[in-house]
Amino acid sequence: MEFKDYYEILGVARDAKAEDIKKAFRKLARKYHPDVSKESDAEHRMKEVNEAYAVLSDPEKRAAYDQLGRDYQSGQEFRPPPGWDAGREFSGQGFSPHEMGDFSDFFSELFGRAGGSRRGFRAGGGNFQAAGQDQHATVQLDLEDAFHGTTRQVSLRIPKADDQGRTTWESRTLNVKIPKGIREGQIIRLAGQGRPGYGGGQAGDLLLEVQFKPHPRFRVDGRDLRLTLPVAPWEAALGAVVAVELLDGSLNVRIPAGTQSGNQLRVRKKGLPGDPPGDLILDIEVILPRADTPKARELYESMARELAFDPRHQERA
Repeated sequence: MEFKDYYEILGVARDAKAEDIKKAFRKLARKYHPDVSKESDAEHRMKEVNEAYAVLSDPEKRAAYDQLGRDYQSGQEFRPPPGWDAGREFSGQGFSPHEMGDFSDFFSELFGRAGGSRRGFRAGGGNFQAAGQDQHATVQLDLEDAFHGTTRQVSLRIPKADDQGRTTWESRTLNVKIPKGIREGQIIRLAGQGRPGYGGGQAGDLLLEVQFKPHPRFRVDGRDLRLTLPVAPWEAALGAVVAVELLDGSLNVRIPAGTQSGNQLRVRKKGLPGDPPGDLILDIEVILPRADTPKARELYESMARELAFDPRHQERA
């Protein structure tokens, strides 16, 4: 089923005022009325115009249409939200059964089959209801927040429909609990904190997608933490135990003798918390001292004379 862009049908902007919508409807009605129009598709176009005006001329229906259809464009495949009660027909607020028959399948699906489900519309007894849509946003976290868990303040701009059905924005600040061990890309759902409903309809949820800020030392791979570990040439050649600073203290790590730059060490269960926890992956980088003092040059010259070592012909470990 194709999505119908009622604004495009009437030729008005999405923030058009009610009087502009009425003027556009009258102009198109004169153009396409079957009794006077010479257009070959006048009857079909007139039905589209009537349908569009029936929705956009009513503030609540317009707001509900805007809320459900904000992510669609004309002609795109449209799928109603899950959980609709398709067994109850539309029976009030300005649409007669005859009008329902004249309007499109898209309109009927939108306004004619909605029961009292959480994500649908409901009309009856003079009341029109639309449940609020879920709102999506991202939250930027420090890696330490995910490691320890915390509560963060999140500022959002929330859409709100005015009396003419146009969307305005208001700022809102929420305290969000960040659970320990949360992963990048994970969704935090805050029930009832999404877009408001209409006519007493239930508000949607706020879905926060977690993103991590770049960390000066650690890189994140799922629950694993990666760290480049600099070591001295003698630590790499002879083996050593070195201290590694983590997000929750320090850890002594054994460097095997003969370690080369590019080798990796994996420390189990020292990544992000979880069930199971991630690992800590250490990328070894051998750092050479500068030969910028007489003593340093003497040591390098001694190694050059006494060590039979050619790195271009030496098999790496």
